[in-house]
Amino acid sequence: MPTIDPTLAWAFARRIVPVVVIDDDATALPLADALLAGDLPVAEVTLRTPAALASIAAMATREDLLVGAGTVLNVAQASAAMDAGARFLVSPGLSRDVVVAARERGVPVIPGAVTPTEIMAALDLGLGLLKFFPASVYGGAAALTALGSVFRGVSFVPTGGVSAANLADYLAVPSVAAVGGSWMVPTSAIDSGDFDTITHLCATAVAQAAQN
Repeated sequence: MPTIDPTLAWAFARRIVPVVVIDDDATALPLADALLAGDLPVAEVTLRTPAALASIAAMATREDLLVGAGTVLNVAQASAAMDAGARFLVSPGLSRDVVVAARERGVPVIPGAVTPTEIMAALDLGLGLLKFFPASVYGGAAALTALGSVFRGVSFVPTGGVSAANLADYLAVPSVAAVGGSWMVPTSAIDSGDFDTITHLCATAVAQAAQN
């Protein structure tokens, strides 16, 4: 498995990246506390809501939490997320412009790639850590096993359809560096302020991942 960027390595040690949808930035700091209490010092805040950038800015004030931006579709979004304090970027697909913009500011980027052609394009850009999304649609753990046998210098972060029920299957694939998922950070619990449940779900997920 290739070396992961030092910015990401310590947070990825748990092999789980919570994919977070935040509707109200007032919940961002309590959510950060819940993640940390559950031993998950990382969050990918998706740019799917108007509250996302303000939430990233709030969570970025926590030095013990690595907060990144997900669903980054273009350079404008990448720049706004980095301005807000995102320390890594995740894209559903591969955009050379987004990769270049992130590199210019020294921010790691994890673009999506699911076909051999896309993976080869990412390798041409010097990328070795890629998002595999939506994982359940594109063949899941079996597909990653097949791709890993060919692209031995690439690590993947499968996202989309990953859950507590199939976590072990994904983590058993040698090329999987970590998984992304939202089962431990349900939007309903965030919106209702049920952060104790989130802490419990995070701790349970970390414990499950540690067994694989």
